[in-house]
Amino acid sequence: MSKFDILIIGAGPIGLACGIAAKKAGLRYIIVEKGCLVNSLYNYPVNMTFFSTAERLEIGGVPFMTLHPKPKRQEAVEYYRRVAEMHQLNIHLFEEVGSVNRQADNSFMVTTSKQVYNCNNIIISTGFYDIPNLMNVPGESLPKVHHYYKDPHYYAFQKVLVVGAQNSAVDAALETWRKGAEVTMVIKEAQVGERVKYWVRPDIINRIEEGSIKACCNSTLAAIREDEADIQTPDGMVTIANDFVIAMTGYKPNFALLKKFGVHLSADDKMLPDYNPETMHTNEPGIYLAGVVCGGMDTHKWFIENSREHADKIIKHITSC
Repeated sequence: MSKFDILIIGAGPIGLACGIAAKKAGLRYIIVEKGCLVNSLYNYPVNMTFFSTAERLEIGGVPFMTLHPKPKRQEAVEYYRRVAEMHQLNIHLFEEVGSVNRQADNSFMVTTSKQVYNCNNIIISTGFYDIPNLMNVPGESLPKVHHYYKDPHYYAFQKVLVVGAQNSAVDAALETWRKGAEVTMVIKEAQVGERVKYWVRPDIINRIEEGSIKACCNSTLAAIREDEADIQTPDGMVTIANDFVIAMTGYKPNFALLKKFGVHLSADDKMLPDYNPETMHTNEPGIYLAGVVCGGMDTHKWFIENSREHADKIIKHITSC
């Protein structure tokens, strides 16, 4: 059984940044990831464009080169792979954390799907993209309902219902419509979200206004069946023919994992984890948080560009103790 100064959970951009900082500090570390490298980014829509510019996504002093004003998902996946390769990071992929036990010497015994590790500190950098927010409506478990959207070609010439009004929903609606889908959006608010990318928002508004994409505003999805769906609108219940539902209702951190590690969560709906923003240290000695997971249900607070600094804060605190 290997002994480490730090075990980092999550091989996303911030987990990689923590590994780089730990290596520079001469600490024994390992990064474990339940999926592939930068698993969340890999599962983003294939045509996604980042809101941030390339330099704001950089980690480890490695330049992010792109031919576009803002990088694409595939460019980001390739960039972080090169970062991991250049820094020769110690990463174990497709290895999921199962349990953790604190030892008599205050170290941790962490059991994964493949082996057992002993470590003095743990950094949880698991993001928020793994668990979708469910709509809790009849029929949500049908195979036609997708909580992740990848490639618009799959929906060509189909009747597609998109639930949501933010970037993911708007991208799915526009891309599938351009592949020949008949698209209806179900929007809980009065209009598409204000946070939608500024170069995309006019496009979706124009498509809705001209009738190319139908939009049911101030509405909710009520039920899903094999070949139709019910929408609760201000004018009453509407039933439409439907082949697929793309539910872009957002995602949430793995709160069960945080609780397993003893991290306290706020009692309100935000479920904010308890940590010191100066050191990223949680209420549990030796356990730190990094990246988007710090925001609880407020998944729009932390991004790659404003949480890169978490890595240096954590390593500084560990090395000073």
